[in-house]
Amino acid sequence: MMFEEKFSEFWREFGDHRLMVLSASLDNIVTSRMMSVVAIDRNLYFQTDTQSGKYAQLKGNPHAALCIDNIQMQGICTETGHPAEDPTFCALYEKSYPGSFKRYTNLKSERLFRFEPSFIERWVYLEGEPYVETMDISRQVYTLRKYAID
Repeated sequence: MMFEEKFSEFWREFGDHRLMVLSASLDNIVTSRMMSVVAIDRNLYFQTDTQSGKYAQLKGNPHAALCIDNIQMQGICTETGHPAEDPTFCALYEKSYPGSFKRYTNLKSERLFRFEPSFIERWVYLEGEPYVETMDISRQVYTLRKYAID
């Protein structure tokens, strides 16, 4: 039960949208860029153009990472279709990023990706002491380890 409680707490604290750094790789070349993401049902969604480098990377290698502040996630990206075809995504994306929604969501070459996290790590501070919190989603294992400074 500990895992589910902590995983639910994580998503409540995370909120429904964030600007995050997406890292993807193909042919041993890793790139990173800022992305506007929204959180729906414990997955993260973002849109991108089929002509972009990140699109080619994600199609060739769906393993990716997202990070912000003290949070880093590893997971799998799956193309789900055109963003305008997903009303749940559109409503949240338009509310969260109205300028990007207006400029890009209805372009023919835009595609929607779902990032399904498999592992989450974040630094937390308890009574001023650093800890590393991890959630292995595939195994449903939660750990909290004090960071030893020696």
